[in-house]
Amino acid sequence: MKLLLPFCLVLAVLVYAADVPAPLPAPLWKAGAASARITPEGPMWMAGYAGRTKPSEGVELDLYAKALVIEDSRGSRFALITMDLIGVPRNVRLHVAEQVQKQFGIDPARIAINASHTHSGPEVRTSRVHGADDPAKRETEAAAYTDQLQNTLVRIVGEALKKVVPATLNYSKARCGVAMNRRTPNGSGGWNNFPNPDGPVDHVVPVLKVADAGGRELAVVFGYACHCTTLGHQKFSGDYAGYAQQALETAHPGVTAMFMNGCSGDQNPYPRRTMELAQTHGKSLATAVEAALTTNMIPLTGSIRAAYQEIPLAYDTLPTREQLIEKQKSTNSLDKAHAGRVLARLEADGSLPQTYPYPVQVLRLGDQLTWVTLGGEVVVDYSLRLKSEIKDPLVWISAYTNDVPSYIPSLRVWKEGGYEGGDAMKWGTHPTRWSAGVEDHIISTVHELRKSLN
Repeated sequence: MKLLLPFCLVLAVLVYAADVPAPLPAPLWKAGAASARITPEGPMWMAGYAGRTKPSEGVELDLYAKALVIEDSRGSRFALITMDLIGVPRNVRLHVAEQVQKQFGIDPARIAINASHTHSGPEVRTSRVHGADDPAKRETEAAAYTDQLQNTLVRIVGEALKKVVPATLNYSKARCGVAMNRRTPNGSGGWNNFPNPDGPVDHVVPVLKVADAGGRELAVVFGYACHCTTLGHQKFSGDYAGYAQQALETAHPGVTAMFMNGCSGDQNPYPRRTMELAQTHGKSLATAVEAALTTNMIPLTGSIRAAYQEIPLAYDTLPTREQLIEKQKSTNSLDKAHAGRVLARLEADGSLPQTYPYPVQVLRLGDQLTWVTLGGEVVVDYSLRLKSEIKDPLVWISAYTNDVPSYIPSLRVWKEGGYEGGDAMKWGTHPTRWSAGVEDHIISTVHELRKSLN
């Protein structure tokens, strides 16, 4: 005779079984994270907007630098640093990479430094304080701040290393609609900085979750392709990216939230210009990250492989001394000032550079994720093209990494011209705009570096 269990007992067993959590995956990595406040202690010249006429006037949202160190089963390490700043000057990348290698043994190819590109942070490029109220004073302040910043970045990598514990890495993605293409035809053959709903965008929000062996979240790294230009006032702030990080760290106590700006050279947040909108956009982005965290995230397994190369990115035809002298007579104040700076560079060095050392980095994080980092203000075409051409399971493209020398146009944007197509380079000391071959040079280098990691 069969023994029949009472229905209620069977139901109780089923309910109990359903309540038992799934076993946590075995930790295949080690990881640790650290952060430091980098808000200037006093007024400084601010970066991002040429129309400013006075230094900062207080703090709206503190700025932070954050570090994440990941180690695979073979002991190979990768160090990621993110900052709530306008960019990564080349000298900062070189100094920090050198010190991190010297002090902690992490190869420079395995170090990535990304800037959120907030336009509400201090100016850290001493060559970009022209137009300041007191250029000599602002240059001194920027140099002193940079020295302190470099020491901080090296220090937090060391602190992250001290916190390394067995960990798991999981990836997913969501979408956020804050960004819109900002290049709009003006009807006269040119382009206005104005929201273009028909322009190309990349609304994907890639998310990397780092958790310890017990499932406690240690760090959440997330990306988005959008300028940090919601705000335009005189107070320090991480803009929408700072508010997104703040929201995630509030919702996940103990976690280090790190933002990686993407190919946002021609992408702006809309609408903008108020603190309330910066907070709203930050919440929208944080909500997208939360959505990604609720999915069946993809566990990353394997090892860390990385390749880094500085390629000679070519300029267009260089101006002659005579052409620069003639341009100094221009009624266009921007052209006139640029010609003066380039002429001074020519007089000091004897010649103008034909190329610029441009950083390209490819990271393989496990067997699933290929992470490409590019220097400069890269337009969205690069992200869309690389994600279609790289055939790995997961592809993440970040810009504003390891150096931010200027805008990096695609061939399409280069041909169209306008601010991102070359005019923006007049604000610095670049002798002229990039050559027409920059997109193919960068893309081909990415593919070569990726192939080297097979």
